[in-house]
Amino acid sequence: MRNPEVIVITGPTATGKTKLGIMLAKVTDGEIVSADSMQVYKHMNIGTSKPQKSEMLDIPHYMIDNVSPEENYSVARYVKEAGACIDDIIARNKQPILVGGSGLYIDSLLSGQGFKSRGDDDLRKELEAKYDSLGGEALLNELSEFDPGSAEKLNANDKKRVVRAIEVYKTTGKTISEHNAESVTITPKYSAMKFALTFTERAALYEKIDRRVDLMAAAGLEQEVRNLLDMNVNQNSTAMQAIGYKEMVNAISGHCSIDEAVDKIKMESRRYAKRQLTWLRRDDKIKWITWDAEPDFEQGREMILRDIIY
Repeated sequence: MRNPEVIVITGPTATGKTKLGIMLAKVTDGEIVSADSMQVYKHMNIGTSKPQKSEMLDIPHYMIDNVSPEENYSVARYVKEAGACIDDIIARNKQPILVGGSGLYIDSLLSGQGFKSRGDDDLRKELEAKYDSLGGEALLNELSEFDPGSAEKLNANDKKRVVRAIEVYKTTGKTISEHNAESVTITPKYSAMKFALTFTERAALYEKIDRRVDLMAAAGLEQEVRNLLDMNVNQNSTAMQAIGYKEMVNAISGHCSIDEAVDKIKMESRRYAKRQLTWLRRDDKIKWITWDAEPDFEQGREMILRDIIY
């Protein structure tokens, strides 16, 4: 087996992906491409757990601080821009290491597909207005008429994905489920070895998540969100819907206390971790690295190196 073109380190939030990726890059002549859907935004550092310069240990990092938080970043754009980074790293005979927990971004990048059917801007706006007027349940019921599989999986509160699923069908005649099924049969753009991090006990993962949120709060998450609002970033923008930001906006707006917002961030982060695990466990090609109470990064790095020929 030859070396993989791309090494992937993924897993739910707070499992140590960033640190392990940097340690691996040090011994593989690697460079890191972030696979985090929120780290692409500038001025959003604390809530997205961006690695600081001191943590990077002079390892080049890409797909961090690419766009302003006012922009709506898409999977298709990520595939294009991150793919260019990976191609450049490979061309320079370096090892690309894809690090992050955004499963859709990772899968779309490795396949080279993304969402290619952009649909109609007017239709999208019409559907969004319909969602705002009639509510998510009404649109979810509409979706269930032609794509019951997706309707069953989606939450009525997930405006973006409910609208997207209807938009894809109305513009292509195919359900988003069919698009996803077709993408599985396409030859991947990159050969990759994927490693996912988790903990033996779910309680240990949740404790790490809670501790991380407490550190974010102590580091100034509230002020970071206030700064974004002072920059006139729309509260309904994609960036501000991220876990940590949405809850803190509610507190700043007076809908709850800061302490209540922090508790809500912990709860939503734990729920997100559960969804990440569910997504990853569908992929039988992933190799799992399972921590006990604390990560053993040296052991994790050696496990990866044993699977990779250098």
